[in-house]
Amino acid sequence: MAVTFGLLGGIEVWADGRPMDVGHVRQRSVLAALLVDANRSVSVDQLADRIWGERPPERFRTALYSYLSRLRAVLTAVGVEIGKEAGGYVLVAEKAAIDLHRFRELVAEARGAADEGSEALLEQALGLWRGDAFGAIDTPWFNALRDALAQERFAAELDRNDAGLRRGRHGELLAGLFTRAGERPLDERLAGQLMLALYRCGRQAEALEHYRRTRQLLVAELGIGPGRAVDQLHQRILEGDPALAEPPAGDTSLGPEAHIPVPRQLPAPPPAFTGRARELLRLSEVCDVRAEAGGETVVISAIGGIGGVGKTWLAVRWAHENTARFPDGQLYVNLRGFDPSAEPVPTAVAVRGFLDALGVAPDSIPVDLDAQTALYRSLLAGRRVLVVLDDARDAGQVRPLLPGSPSCTVLVTSRSRLTSLVTTHGALPLPLDVFGAAEARELLVRHLGAARVEAEPDAADVLLEHCAGLPLALGIVAARAATHPDLPLAALAEELREAATRLDALDTGDLTANLRAVFAASHRALSAPAAELFGLLGLAPGPDIGLPAAASLAGLDAPRTRVLLGELEAAHLVQRHAPARYRMHDLVRLYAAERGQADERGRGRDALRRLVDFYLHTAFAANSLVDGPNTPFRPELDPAAPGCVPVRLEDPAAALDWFDAEHACVLAAQRLALKQERHTPVWQLAWTLISYHWRGAHFRDHLRVWRAGLTAAERQGHPPARALAHWRLGQAASHLGQGAEALDHLGRALAVYEEAGDVPGQAHTHRTLGWVWEQQGDKEAALTHAGQALRLYEGLGNPVWQAGQLNAVGWCHAQLGRFEEARDHCERALALFRAEAGRGAEASTLDSLGYIAHRTGRHDRALGHYSEALELFQEAGNAYDEADTLAHIADAQQALGRPEEARENRLRALALFRAQRRAAQARHVQEQLDGPRLDGP
Repeated sequence: MAVTFGLLGGIEVWADGRPMDVGHVRQRSVLAALLVDANRSVSVDQLADRIWGERPPERFRTALYSYLSRLRAVLTAVGVEIGKEAGGYVLVAEKAAIDLHRFRELVAEARGAADEGSEALLEQALGLWRGDAFGAIDTPWFNALRDALAQERFAAELDRNDAGLRRGRHGELLAGLFTRAGERPLDERLAGQLMLALYRCGRQAEALEHYRRTRQLLVAELGIGPGRAVDQLHQRILEGDPALAEPPAGDTSLGPEAHIPVPRQLPAPPPAFTGRARELLRLSEVCDVRAEAGGETVVISAIGGIGGVGKTWLAVRWAHENTARFPDGQLYVNLRGFDPSAEPVPTAVAVRGFLDALGVAPDSIPVDLDAQTALYRSLLAGRRVLVVLDDARDAGQVRPLLPGSPSCTVLVTSRSRLTSLVTTHGALPLPLDVFGAAEARELLVRHLGAARVEAEPDAADVLLEHCAGLPLALGIVAARAATHPDLPLAALAEELREAATRLDALDTGDLTANLRAVFAASHRALSAPAAELFGLLGLAPGPDIGLPAAASLAGLDAPRTRVLLGELEAAHLVQRHAPARYRMHDLVRLYAAERGQADERGRGRDALRRLVDFYLHTAFAANSLVDGPNTPFRPELDPAAPGCVPVRLEDPAAALDWFDAEHACVLAAQRLALKQERHTPVWQLAWTLISYHWRGAHFRDHLRVWRAGLTAAERQGHPPARALAHWRLGQAASHLGQGAEALDHLGRALAVYEEAGDVPGQAHTHRTLGWVWEQQGDKEAALTHAGQALRLYEGLGNPVWQAGQLNAVGWCHAQLGRFEEARDHCERALALFRAEAGRGAEASTLDSLGYIAHRTGRHDRALGHYSEALELFQEAGNAYDEADTLAHIADAQQALGRPEEARENRLRALALFRAQRRAAQARHVQEQLDGPRLDGP
């Protein structure tokens, strides 16, 4: 008898096509909760959470057993079993017999098929839907899953539309696109599909009108204009691009050629790893079982336990032993959920780090966090990748970082139990306890050797007793003994006895008396300079510290500081996790901070001043190398504090490497300066990061540092710094799609500059206002502000600023079709750049002139300008603009009747666009390559 189950609508069961009565709504919800995880055990607690939410009835188990008993009676009669396993229940059924799982199978199959097959598969998948998933069931778990499935359904519709449009079925799709666009007027992908279908149906005016309405609605509702893809489609419709009129012959997606790097982010494997054989085996078994079952959910293992118990070591050890399982890479992030020196890592920062590791070009990273998360999951879809989420604060910090593909595996470590992750995502809880007596002794023997432990068995027992099986404490005690081979273990044991008695009153829960005793004994064994540095490191902000920064913190030279750090490393009080970079376990840092704060001579305050000055002065020098002398509002720094020695950087590449390594520490130093009410370094540190943030599209970090800068400037009562902060916040907000906020900040900046008579400030702000208005689609307003900026720059005597703004005004004229004015301004810009700036500064202006020449039919001249620009971009290693310019060169060559050369350059551009994950640009070039050849049959 053929039995099928329906969840994509009301909850239904059919036997040989005839509906079956499976009971009332609550009983059907039990069935649905099992069907969602068919062939996998669902615990009683999970079932209760799914069916009743946070408030199950007092005797919910009795009610649940009654529902299960009735369901068993009905389903057993048609050959379907609900089995009982340890702690849960499992419904055994073919996945293809359950519409939800069949829908997902068909969608996954469609994404790997050619357009004709893809469209048919997606139509079949969408045909499974009978209404809203799960009918009228109303519990938090079902509601959340219903919303997620609705998004999956809509995404499948959009994929179906794309496949149909590529097959030339625009006429058949048009009515449905109109209906859906009315239901979802803010969805830009849908708007683009409707515009394209209208254009291909010969209704160009309606396509342009739909763009106008969409743009108007986005600005009114969200304060932003359409994204680049829709803007580019609008421009091509406006120009009557012949390549757009007919569907391309082949697939226009990024395609399999798009190279995604294989990330290898795991930390180094732990030395002297001992024990945990059962846990290592359990982690492997879970992966094996899911793989054999062909599971459709991500394998998540949640390693829990107290601080110092070895959660990270276990996760990293298993990861290194199992890299062969994950040929597509391993991602790692320390979420710092319990780091005493900093707030937990925000989701946006973690996702951005993963996107960088996956090779996404900065300009291709979406502004919206949900879109970033979706891109991250898309890049991992179908790939065998391990994601290690270390030191998570809670399940809320973890959920946005979970991949959506069952091909991935996730390891989470946390001191929290992460119960909701177990309940809602089927995570395997793996609690980690302290070592038993045998494992603890094994670790001690591995460090000290069997002979030394056997020679003093009583003393060894005392050491083990005071370490209480905690691997962190055992490692520190063993390191102390190993680095002092002549020290009797009995002497060390006596120290621990005395320290435990003295520190018992200081037990805070995180630092127990026994653990404090271990730290105190190791601390007393340090030389006085090393002990002082230990306390200072506990006060330093940031996730780690480099050798030069540590030297400034200590007020010592680098060689001496390296020796002291080596002493701390030998005592297992710091870890050198990268060349010349050091970090502490968070419990060690807590103790170190106590020691630093207990210094009665106040040396910590002076040390932290030196450290902030180190980051400020080095970042200032790095920015100068990256951006030259032209970053506006260049501040005059006060001299660095005595004992602070900033790093001397040789060239722009070294400067960017320094920023990459120290970025998190610079941000932490700014927060420290704000906390210490050192207002000037706060906004000056924000200034030093301008070029680095802009080059890497770190717009959220830019917004964050300038909000701190604005707070400091307001507290300080410093109008120029306040205006500077508003100006930078306006730029960052615009890049993040926050158009209204951007214009508000820029208006405030302009008012301060006008009141102060600050002409450079007015010029820079008008320049930015021009750019923001262009992003908003108001090209006339953009030209007005660009022109005002140019008039102000002309009186300032800075030819590089003036040249840049001449180019900006020329570009605005070109966008408005005023090509004579555009050419005049850009040629003046080119002459100024060549006379006053170094080689390469004129590249963007050459690109502008190429665009103007191409649009006015002077294709030979366009080709010359573009070729010059290409050479300069390649010299500078600017692959991003190189890709755009290759595409422009191809357009000019095509217009000149040189199709083979055009094709060659389009292929070069396409390879770069794909490598940079620039989907819209890659799709446009692919359409040109697949379109009708213009050189004859």
